[in-house]
Amino acid sequence: MQKMSVIVSIVRKGWGSTVLEAAMAAGARGSTVLTGRGAGINEQEKIFGISIEPEKEIMLTVVYDHQVEAVMEAVVEAGHLNDTGRGIAFVLPVSQVSGIAHFMKAPPAEG
Repeated sequence: MQKMSVIVSIVRKGWGSTVLEAAMAAGARGSTVLTGRGAGINEQEKIFGISIEPEKEIMLTVVYDHQVEAVMEAVVEAGHLNDTGRGIAFVLPVSQVSGIAHFMKAPPAEG
């Protein structure tokens, strides 16, 4: 099996679908979307003296290593991740994986 990586993308709530669609357009076969809370330097809003922890959407996208650059580029562009406070994306190597039968099949024909 080819080497694989996981792209972890953390974006503001409501942006997950946009980022996921961009990743799939760039070659990803899908993603797992989780919800979470942020606590970064740009997210220390307070209302009436109470700290607000903004909700986040976290995408875990497993791709072949040769797809990483294209998918990562699409994720960064779609999520505006080069703008302050928009989120973060990073890549981790995957040493073992199972349960990805869809990777073994040819991608669906376009059209």
